[in-house]
Amino acid sequence: MALKVREVMTPKVVKIPEEETVKNAARKMTKFGISSLLVHGKKDLRGIITEKDIVQRVVCVGTDPEKVKVCDVMSEPVIVASPEEKLEKAVSLMISQRIKKLPVIETEPENCRIIGMLSLLDIAKVHPDLVQGIKYLIENNESKETDFYIT
Repeated sequence: MALKVREVMTPKVVKIPEEETVKNAARKMTKFGISSLLVHGKKDLRGIITEKDIVQRVVCVGTDPEKVKVCDVMSEPVIVASPEEKLEKAVSLMISQRIKKLPVIETEPENCRIIGMLSLLDIAKVHPDLVQGIKYLIENNESKETDFYIT
């Protein structure tokens, strides 16, 4: 039986409002010992901000993190997975889109909510032998399509 995203993901997700400053985002990441935050608007998921976004788009260009809003440097659009999706499909998506974290969204007729995050660390817990290969493919993948099978 193939694993589903729900069985592997981390159920706790830390979010930040899109109008918050990058400095506050960095503080929140430090406080929770994480490297990314989901960015939300009033009612929806707007993006994701990572340590890499902060370093490349704020620190390296000499901008003051107290004066930059999260929405100005976040990565968007957000690529998401369903909790019932097969893990191998989610991993293929991560590789093809060159992302290391995948928000998990549960959609119901009139409700869309964030229920977790799938990361390389989560995958390592169930398939430790695959992580280096996945990381290499994410960092070096030239094409947008990659077939990936978990046995």
